[in-house]
Amino acid sequence: MTNSTVGVAPSLSDRLTEAILGIIRDADLGPGDAIPSARELAKRFELTTPTIREALRKLEATGAVEFRHGSGTYVGPTINNVVLANPHRPPITKNSVLQLIGARLLIEPAVAAQAATAQATAAAGDGAEAEGGQSLEKLEAAVTNALTPPGGPAFALNFHVELAAASGNPVVEELIGSLLKVRLREQQQIRQLYDNRKRDYEEHRAIFEAVRTGDAAAAEQLTREHLDHIRQAIEAATFPELP
Repeated sequence: MTNSTVGVAPSLSDRLTEAILGIIRDADLGPGDAIPSARELAKRFELTTPTIREALRKLEATGAVEFRHGSGTYVGPTINNVVLANPHRPPITKNSVLQLIGARLLIEPAVAAQAATAQATAAAGDGAEAEGGQSLEKLEAAVTNALTPPGGPAFALNFHVELAAASGNPVVEELIGSLLKVRLREQQQIRQLYDNRKRDYEEHRAIFEAVRTGDAAAAEQLTREHLDHIRQAIEAATFPELP
């Protein structure tokens, strides 16, 4: 007896979510743009409205679409993200926070080095000077976020996302931004546990200066040391398990 099943076929709901995402892409819609209503989509796909709503709810759970009561359905903020949040994630643990820092240690030092290299290239006058200068201004503006205590005003700019943006590679910026959004609760816990605001600020300032001067080796090392200090603080902390 042979088994002809190679894999699990996608469900109707899965196929619908892909089809709806295809409509969004084909129409070149971005975050905040309205998409066809569930009733319109039901007519287009010749399906019932509840079936369409089930697919839309799956997309809503990842932030790809959002419902606005009395207004309609809109493209969500994470539509272009390469990493999406799992809406059914388990509670945070100390190990999960350390895993996040471990992942960032693998990625961000190299990102910082590339950011410094990009600034050095821009300073050499290859035509990217204006764009490089704008990235540098945003990175410097984000340095002072480190002085904001946990629970303070929301950041307009995130230092580590702006560091990735300064690398000149939009995919790298998207990757870091997506990672920090997906792991937002872990990031909040990190700020609670790594609570030396002055040290955090000084480390961000040093990384910025290395990027500004085009010193790739220093930018990489300083970023590695910064994240390692965070890792040590988390390892030493009495970690409050969250529900």
